[in-house]
Parts: sequence; C-alpha cells; structure tokens
Amino acid sequence: MTTSYMGQFLKIDLTRGRVETMPVDPDLQRRFIGGKGVGARLLYDLAPPQCDPLGPDNPLLFMTGPLTGTRAPAMRGCVITKSPLTGTFLDSYFGGHFSPEIKYAGYDGLIFTGRSETPVYLWIDDDRVEIRDAAHLEGKDTFETNHALKAELADPTVKVACIGPAGERAIRYALIACEYNRQAGRGGAGAVMGSKGLKAIAIRGTRSVQVADRTAFNAAVKTACSQLNEETTGAFTLDGTAGSIPFANETGLLPVRNYRDGVFGGAEGLGPEAQREKLWQRDLACAGCPIRCSKMGKIRTGKYAGIVSDAVEYELLGLLGSNLGISDIRAVTHLAHQCDAIGIDGMSAGGAIGFAMELFEKGVIGPEDTGGVDLAFGSVAAADHLLDAIALRKGRLGHLLGEGVRRAAEALGGDAPDMAVHIKGLEYPAWGPRGVPGMALATATADRGGCHQRAFPILNEVEGRWKGEPITQLGLEKKAAIVVEQQNDLAALDTLVKCDFAQYGIERPTYLDLLAAAAGRRLSVEDLNILGERVWNQVRLFNIREGFSRKEDAIPKRFMTDPLPSGPRAGHRITPADMDRLVSDYYALRGWDENGKPRPETLERLGLAEA
Repeated sequence: MTTSYMGQFLKIDLTRGRVETMPVDPDLQRRFIGGKGVGARLLYDLAPPQCDPLGPDNPLLFMTGPLTGTRAPAMRGCVITKSPLTGTFLDSYFGGHFSPEIKYAGYDGLIFTGRSETPVYLWIDDDRVEIRDAAHLEGKDTFETNHALKAELADPTVKVACIGPAGERAIRYALIACEYNRQAGRGGAGAVMGSKGLKAIAIRGTRSVQVADRTAFNAAVKTACSQLNEETTGAFTLDGTAGSIPFANETGLLPVRNYRDGVFGGAEGLGPEAQREKLWQRDLACAGCPIRCSKMGKIRTGKYAGIVSDAVEYELLGLLGSNLGISDIRAVTHLAHQCDAIGIDGMSAGGAIGFAMELFEKGVIGPEDTGGVDLAFGSVAAADHLLDAIALRKGRLGHLLGEGVRRAAEALGGDAPDMAVHIKGLEYPAWGPRGVPGMALATATADRGGCHQRAFPILNEVEGRWKGEPITQLGLEKKAAIVVEQQNDLAALDTLVKCDFAQYGIERPTYLDLLAAAAGRRLSVEDLNILGERVWNQVRLFNIREGFSRKEDAIPKRFMTDPLPSGPRAGHRITPADMDRLVSDYYALRGWDENGKPRPETLERLGLAEA
C-alpha cells in the first residue's frame, strides 16, 4: 500500500564510521505512529540504563512524523535523546525546512550512535551518504557553519543542522540549529551532538512523499487550512508569541528578576508594538504553514543596528527580558541572536543569568567571581559578559553556569539552591505558576523537566472554565484532570510532530483524517487519547529507569515559600500541601502508584506490559 512513511531509518555509527539503512518495524509504527512516540520507544530500547548522556552510548535521534514533508499544514521535526542537563528523556522540536528534507532524502529518521574521535559532519545526498571531516568548521558559530556548508556543497538549498561553540564545549543546554532561526533548543541536545564529534548534518533530498489517498488527503488539507483562520490562530499571524506579553504581565505570570515578581514595569517595551516599530519587516512561515507566525526583521537604529532576526518569541522576551530586568527590545533581540549564534538555549541561558544576578545582588558571589563586572539586574553588558563566559566556559562562574542552575547551585551551596529556579534541572519557562496551580502541576510532572509545552492549563484557569464547567483559578479541584487530558492530547499529536500553534486551530478529527489519508491508518478520537497515554507512560518508564520518582515531580522552592509581591494574585503561593494534593490526584488519574510508577494493570491496558 502507498503510504507517507519512507519505511527506513538511516543509522550512523560514528565510532566505526559506518552508515546503514534500517527498516522500520511495522509494529513500532502501529503502536507509536512516529515522532515522539517512535522516538520514545527507540530511546528506551537503544540507550543502556543509566548511560552517560555525553557518552558514546547515548543515541541521538532526528525523528519525523507521517505528515512531515506532505502538504499537511504546520508539521515539524524533533530531536530525541537522553538530556545531559536533566538526565531525563528529552524531545526537542523544531520547525523550518530541515525535517521535510529528511523525508525527501528517503528516511523516516536519523539515528546516531557512538562517537567520532575527530570533528565530522554528515552529508546526505539522497542515497549517497558520507561522513566528512569537519575540522575546518570547528569554532564557527551556527550561522557561519550553515553558510560554510552551503558554499562547500555549492548548493544554497541544502538544509543544515549544526551546533555552535557551546555544543562543542558540551554546555549542558547547548542547542541544535536546524536551519536559520529554527532550533531544537531545550535540554542540551546540542551538547549530545558535540559529544559525538558531530558538528553538522547537511541534507539534500529529491524524493516526494506519497500519500495513501490523494483525493481524501487534499480534502483534509483544505479543511485543516480553513480551520487555521483568523479566529483560531490569527493572533499568532498578527503578533507571533510576543502577543502573550501583555496577557502574562496583566495576570502576574511574567518572570521578573529571577521570578521574584510576576509584573514588569517595562513590559510594553518588549511586546508586539515595540517589535513592530523597531524590528519586524515582513511575515515568514515554516514549510507548508499558513499561520506565518515568524516576523523577519532588522534592528534599524541604536547600538545593535544591523542585526537581522526573526521575531523574539515570548519565552525569550520573558527570560532574557523581564527576568533580567531588561526592557529594550533591541537589547533582548541582540541577546537572543547571540544565543542562537553560539548555540545555547536562550531560555536556560536567561534562567542562568537571572540566577547569577540574584547571587551577585545578595553577595553569594562578588566581583572576584565575575572579573570585576557588576552583575546588576537591567545590565545588558552583564548579560553579554555572562553569555560569553558560559559559551566558552570562561572562569569558574562561566563553567558553573554552563552546567545549568541546578548543578551550579549545588556547587555553590549555602542559600544558592533556594535561588535556582528549575524542575529536574531544566530551567523554568516564562510562566510563573504562583497564581495558577494547574500550571504548577503541569510543569512539575512534565516529562523533560520544567516545560510549558506538555500541558498549558493557564488559559482554562484564567478563563475559569473547563469543558464548559466553571473552575476557580486558585482552586485545586479538577486541575489534575485538566493536566492529564492535555498531556495525553499533546503527546499524541507529537507523534505526528505538529506545530504548537496549529493545535489551537486544527480540530482533532481533521488531524485523524490527514493521518488516514496520508498513512492509510484510521484512528478514532478515543484511539488518539490512548495513543497519547501510551506515549506518556513509555516516557515515564524511561525516566523511572534513570532514577526519577515522586520527589522530582516538584516545583522550585521559591514558588512555595515566596508569595507574589504584586499583581492580581499578590500574596499567593503554591504551598507544599497544595503540591502534595495535586500530585496525588494526578497519580491516581494516571493509574500510577504513590511513587509515580505506572501500575502493572495500567501498562497492560496500554500494551506496554513487556516494559
């Protein structure tokens, strides 16, 4: 039967310098579809228990889904590995044009194992695959590496994924740049890539992706595009995610000065109007996406004039902006551009810099630790200094911050751990949870550490409704049920590797119509829910195997001890008793025991008993 799957993975053993194709197990696709699902099971099977994330045994997977490379709107790719920052399962998603090219070259995914003793890059030209020397690319930033490979291969249309200096130095939150302004950013996949001696991947593919039923597929694409209309996703088209700045500030959810507050007086300088005035010039879209949330622009005046940048998205506005006390969009654009160039996750970098600024303010570190630089909140120069120190591991402070705030705080001791805002080692996202207990639970139980992309109950909590029924914003009732349902839903859609924004427009039956017409596989909405639950439990099994339990399903101490000082929820915090109740409710709904381990009957029901 004709299908949108390519039917094979490309497996690259960097230790032996060998490349081979590997057929995809049909049962694997039947149970897990693609993307996050297939990647989660492959990682569980391929990674030895307790393996060093930066060792040769940790696999690095670039995964596509059954709709990647088709005309289905707003599809992406993902990188899956064991995180060197958290030690958990890691899936990190990217848009743009790199993932479709994997399919066009004839593969459903790339599987890297081992380690090269010298720097290399992988060149995929349809069936011709070569591991090439990359010594001449060492030290280059991500933009320079992309330019250099396109020139070397004499083809500007070649798609490139690469790391920068941070990945080469195994900064634990180094990212992978998947073409310009598209990154697999969170959790340190770039450090894993660097630990393997792999500087870049360049791909050129000429195949087309077939579908099982062209007529039905075209009809489903038309329906999906019509659902991505002004009412459902128009705000993303107009403002990108920068439009969330006013909402977060008004509701007291912005991170401010290392999360000590939730309201920022300079928020107006970061929002969409400021970016429209000082940066944006035209809309831009990922492959096959009608939303066009990107905003290519250029800083036209001031100290940072000349920097060309995509829109600065909400998370970076919060973590490199309000979290550091910086309100100039041009300065935040500069810092975000620096993160992209050196190849580090701007969210974790903003968390690490905010942590260091508070340490400095409270005298835990001093000028002798910073090279005489005043690490004051609001100082762009201080942020610049720390980015350089982190990327190049300059000095003790730069080295510690490059290890992430959890390890840095443990090394510094004293009160430092109380100022380290992370979950399972992953620096917290830009949505403070003290006024939204459902979000506290969502981030505490997120599979890769502190993450806002596994469930986002904030909208339900602020609106005060779920499934048409009233809920209270500060109450605990129904919050676990919301989180479980959203986590299952998004895990299922991540087997297709959907765009986070398109999910607000494309209806679930339409996704299923796309899958049926493309891959010849018809699922019901109930099947989709079970798929998501299966994937979530498969990932949980990996994390348990790596040593995680209930004690790691917790939020940072700051959110439990320090009430919000201002905003509509001033005086509120999430108490330890609140968290204990929320986590217990969550485990009961999940069918897990009191320590967070899936019960045998749960695994049996989900077809995971063998694990």
